[in-house]
Amino acid sequence: MDSDCLPFKQTGYFSNLICDYIDEKESLRPFYNRFPNIGNFKDQIEEKLANYPDENRSVLYEALQLQYKGFSISKKTKENLIQLKEPITFTVVTGHQLNLFTGPLYFLYKIISTINLTIELKKAYPKFNFVPIYWMATEDHDFEEINYFNFNAKKLRWNKEATGAVGRLPTDGLQEIYETFAKELGIGQNAERLKDLFKKTYIDHANLTDATRSLANTLFGDYGLVIVDGDDIELKKLLVPFAKSDIIENTSFQRVSETVAKLGGLSEGYTIQVNPREINYFYLKENLRERIVLRDGKFHVNNTEIEFSKDELLQELQDHPERFSPNVITRPLYQEIILPNLCYIGGGGELAYWLELKTSFEVLDVTFPILLPRNSALLMTAKQQRKLEKMDLSAVDLFLDQNRLINKKIREISDIEIDFSEQKNLLTEQFKMLYGIASQTDKSFLGAVKAQEVKQLKGLDNLEKRLLKAQKRKLKDHVERMVQLQNELFPERSLQERNLNFSEFYLEYGESLIPMLIKELKPLQIDFSILRH
Repeated sequence: MDSDCLPFKQTGYFSNLICDYIDEKESLRPFYNRFPNIGNFKDQIEEKLANYPDENRSVLYEALQLQYKGFSISKKTKENLIQLKEPITFTVVTGHQLNLFTGPLYFLYKIISTINLTIELKKAYPKFNFVPIYWMATEDHDFEEINYFNFNAKKLRWNKEATGAVGRLPTDGLQEIYETFAKELGIGQNAERLKDLFKKTYIDHANLTDATRSLANTLFGDYGLVIVDGDDIELKKLLVPFAKSDIIENTSFQRVSETVAKLGGLSEGYTIQVNPREINYFYLKENLRERIVLRDGKFHVNNTEIEFSKDELLQELQDHPERFSPNVITRPLYQEIILPNLCYIGGGGELAYWLELKTSFEVLDVTFPILLPRNSALLMTAKQQRKLEKMDLSAVDLFLDQNRLINKKIREISDIEIDFSEQKNLLTEQFKMLYGIASQTDKSFLGAVKAQEVKQLKGLDNLEKRLLKAQKRKLKDHVERMVQLQNELFPERSLQERNLNFSEFYLEYGESLIPMLIKELKPLQIDFSILRH
């Protein structure tokens, strides 16, 4: 496999904030702890070592033993679970929703980035152990975001009425998706493997949490991936004092609001990803996950009749911590409390909101992790590469807006000159002389000269556009082939990794797909990868 790299900034698909973070722009320095390079992990290890309680490690180990009960796991995962008991063991984490059959392709990239970073850390710091963690977003309640995946330009959707935490949803109704998917897959060894994987994942497990654990374990168990479900009463007990601080004292709201204001003031191009609420917790029960709000001196569970006095709420938190679910602002804190974690790996949107959180961690004396953008990649077949070469296109060209791509290429291959820049420059020079003559004779003519200049430059623009349009018609076949190739590699005019499901590539590569990606993707090489296979 051949590979090239492209700076994130040049792709046009990543925010100014994330591009500036990758470039280590000095103004962003107060918003993160350490930049993700291998040398900075030395201090991160020392800080986390001093700031992670042994009792939390014990609780984590015991909780994971229960979570994995009934699951067959690899030797490597079993070793990693045991190592988590040891004070010299640290984690690298990525998190993701419970998307149906992994959802978009970048699910693989997130976990592979995580696995590969633990391998690099072990080489650099051999005295310590490093465990890759996938944090399942089991408490998320946005079912519409996860209930489908794309395959062969079709959306396979799980139509179901759903409320509450998605991890608790029963998997009934997925037999129909299985049957549709199986027909779309067709025949062949890899198609049969995918059918079997879907069936064993969703038909053989009772709820979405267990199904997703099974799927991730099957795909990545050989690499020692450990999968964590935060919807766990023992783990939630560790969160109680921090939840109390947020709900009663509004700690996160105050700190994150201050940071959001500072971050937003740095650049108009920075989009604030999330805004904190006064209370950043949901109340969680079967088929229910609703915000807790303070109204008229009482704590209400939004859209329900449930309410608590302050004392009642504190008692509920103490007796039933599992009923308190952190939102997007406090979930990262929960993760860092229960894990001996060094680094969080996420997409641009995720890291944008993590950059809002550092001061809230500091006030609660929780170590803020290193933030690393996940690997991003474009997978290109040998056939697609040959098409590129035949049309004398580079992979970088394909990242252009489609109209810009067409115009750029038409200008390059046209047998007539369609760029009138030289003529426009000559015309501008001629009008400078006319301005001089007019100013020396009658300055009232300056306006007329200006109007004539604008008219003639506009005429050249229109002529250039008409010629370009005519050449597009003349070179119609070339344009259509170019557009078709770009649409294949950038479905829906977006990145491949955000639309396609891994199964489309598994059909071609089968069990070699993940090892191939493990080999090619480098987590600390923070560029966009173009992989030709």
